[in-house]
Amino acid sequence: MTNMKKIIFASRNKGKIREVISILKDINIEIQSLLDYPDMPEIEETGSTFEENARLKAYAVYNKYKIPVIADDSGISLQQLGGRPGVFSARYAGKNATDEENNLKLIGELKVFPEPHPAKYICVAVFFDGKEFYISYGELKGQIIKTPAGIYGFGYDPYFVADGYNITTAQMDPEVKNKISHRFKAFDALKIILKNHKE
Repeated sequence: MTNMKKIIFASRNKGKIREVISILKDINIEIQSLLDYPDMPEIEETGSTFEENARLKAYAVYNKYKIPVIADDSGISLQQLGGRPGVFSARYAGKNATDEENNLKLIGELKVFPEPHPAKYICVAVFFDGKEFYISYGELKGQIIKTPAGIYGFGYDPYFVADGYNITTAQMDPEVKNKISHRFKAFDALKIILKNHKE
């Protein structure tokens, strides 16, 4: 990549920041996050799709600092719930809901449906250089189980079992999860864009 020393990742989520830095670690750039920019106001995620929200975040951060930005929006989608929680995954139980509160709401809603509970994690990642948006996608299919397990991950990970596995993504070693996750797939594709980008 040419003349690109720094990129801001438009997130304050420590778990997400760790994952993305790990995925992009072999690119010769400094990745900062909104934890490094405490004066950045909260960005209202008013989009109706993951892509719209990711674009909103990237544009808002670039507009303030004039530094190239990567952003994503991600969440979980359940067939039996008509695609919910979807873009509301992080605030499913309310604006400042904890992971535990979101999970309890999800499990409560699934009680009326027979098992299995097919689900997929979805991630849309964007890179905005001030002129153009570059978009990449990733998903991880699996199912939601009723009893949580595992100490790793965040969000719905303690309840999510990926297809082909018999443990939750919260039981996986983070390095293993990082090789199969929806976020890995989206940011791994974005990594190719970043490597080839010319400012």
